[in-house]
Amino acid sequence: MNEPCQHCQKKKERSEAEYKKLINRLNRISGQINGIKKMVENSAYCTDILIQVAAVNAALNSFNKELLGEHIRTCVADNIKNSNDEVIDELVKTLQKLMK
Repeated sequence: MNEPCQHCQKKKERSEAEYKKLINRLNRISGQINGIKKMVENSAYCTDILIQVAAVNAALNSFNKELLGEHIRTCVADNIKNSNDEVIDELVKTLQKLMK
């Protein structure tokens, strides 16, 4: 379930509820992406595809908001409580990347 990322150095233990919620959201987004692929394969009208792409973008933004909120409530707060203020710089960099 919580297998470590091969590319990441830091890890985050998630509750089973949080894990399931995030995976369910990602599965729905994956389904939306597959639906868009089928639309392209079936020569769907451009605006119909664009509307579905906008829905995927909104779903990804919602996923990011959920994950970011949880990150701030747990990882960032815990690090600040433990006098690790480097996490603030990390958060600022992450927010800058998200706002591009």
